Amino acid sequence: MKDFSDYSLKAHNTFGIEARCRRFLEYATEGEAREVAAVLRQSALPYIIIGGGSNLLLTRDFEGIVVHSAIKGCTLDETPTGALMTCGSGETFDDMVAASIAAGYSGLENLSLIPGDVGASAVQNIGAYGVEAKDAIRQVQAVEIATGQPCVFSPDDCRYGYRDSRFKHEWKNRYLITAVVYELQKTFVPRLQYGNISSELQRLGIAEPTPQQLRELIIDIRRRKLPDPAETGNAGSFFMNPVVSRAKYEQLAAEYPDMPHYTVDDAHEKIPAGWMIEQCGWKGRALGRAGVYEKQALVLVNLGGATGAEVVSLCEAIRRDVSQRFGIAINPEVNIV
Repeated sequence: MKDFSDYSLKAHNTFGIEARCRRFLEYATEGEAREVAAVLRQSALPYIIIGGGSNLLLTRDFEGIVVHSAIKGCTLDETPTGALMTCGSGETFDDMVAASIAAGYSGLENLSLIPGDVGASAVQNIGAYGVEAKDAIRQVQAVEIATGQPCVFSPDDCRYGYRDSRFKHEWKNRYLITAVVYELQKTFVPRLQYGNISSELQRLGIAEPTPQQLRELIIDIRRRKLPDPAETGNAGSFFMNPVVSRAKYEQLAAEYPDMPHYTVDDAHEKIPAGWMIEQCGWKGRALGRAGVYEKQALVLVNLGGATGAEVVSLCEAIRRDVSQRFGIAINPEVNIV
């Protein structure tokens, strides 16, 4: 178990914001997770649990304990239809996706190049291009902080929703995730209906992509749309796409006939937050040292030396303008501390 005092968190958030914590604990095994749980029970300090920092905005130094998983490794167990892949919560999520495809299985390719750790995928229910982590998650393994005992949760236990789970609400800071089990498939059924995947495949002359070809295409699309955190600090998509009633959608569609949308069910539509932000004139604009990425309005960026407070000010200005113009509240996907 790693245990550091007065620790810099700059390397633990992809916004690249300098902030420090009073104490930093990192566990690399389930046994160490139990040790960390014991420390947290005995300490009077507040604590937060972080993953790879790709969904985190730090607005201040944290006068408490920051906990991080460094449990690595993935194992495969074959099933009649594919395999169950058990991955340590500190494993890089995209490395796990690459490994699953290299082993001959599919199901996660649409989630290629999403930054962050495996453990965070189970907390956030990450998603992209019509696929969410919950579609493949079959089990979440954790240690309960209050007792130090191991726990196993099913997807139903976690109550997954759009970028949501119980780990973000009533279970917040109650468990240290140690591993996530994903169900993979032998038979490849590509999901191509979301975004511009089909048109890009057509442009490349690929009628029936392999999992690896689809992964490479999605990586290419993401790299064209999103900045590299190593070069420009960001946390990927900053806002969630709002889900609105069909009545609200029809009202807006009458005013904006070209408005993109995605049907959720018979009563609801999802409207891209990035499109609304762009309509409000924020794409490529800055507020102090924080800005909106010029290629994708859903992404807020650190233009150099920005503080978390500056990013929050930009976030609130955007939310206010979207609400005034469209009558829709857009909410951050990023965890603001």
